[in-house]
Amino acid sequence: MLKIGLTGSIAVGKSYVCEILRELGAFVLDADHTAREVVEPNTKGWGLIVENFGESILQLDKQIDRAKLGAIVFADEAKRQLLNSIVHPLVFEAQNIWLAEKEIENPNGIAIIDAALMIESGGYKRFQKLIVVWCKPEIQLERLMTRNNLSEEEALKRIKAQMPQEEKKRFADYTIDTSAGFESAKANTIEVYGQLQLLSNIEK
Repeated sequence: MLKIGLTGSIAVGKSYVCEILRELGAFVLDADHTAREVVEPNTKGWGLIVENFGESILQLDKQIDRAKLGAIVFADEAKRQLLNSIVHPLVFEAQNIWLAEKEIENPNGIAIIDAALMIESGGYKRFQKLIVVWCKPEIQLERLMTRNNLSEEEALKRIKAQMPQEEKKRFADYTIDTSAGFESAKANTIEVYGQLQLLSNIEK
């Protein structure tokens, strides 16, 4: 099975690209979804986060208040690194279980894991190829402000807390530009998936 990493900065359209890849027949796992699962109430990850960040980041139903925790870690690099050191190993473990299951399901399939911090965490090294989704910086800023209802200053702080897009692209085997909107991004995604299928056939 071909194991592919997919990454990109905040608000560049990764979710849409993943949706298209699923439609085309790839197995796709969203690392954000996995990251939420590994910190559900009373899990190991949840316990470690509460221990390190306090109960003030919990909602009434004991779920972690992601907005509150996000505000803390985006304002403090050391706390952001601490959170990542808790969550990343648990996410890697869950991803490895998922990859093993998909390989049994279809040994000739293409499995894609989408994670925002794949390069920063070193997780990309586990994959045969890396796709980087990107868009023009002014479009990214506009999308993030609209999507998360943030001021320009708040949105820029979140963007600057991540590795610059140009640097991410240097790690890429394939890039998908979403700047021109849905149709263009879809055509680009279909083209990249075709290349992955060729690669999958070569490796059989």
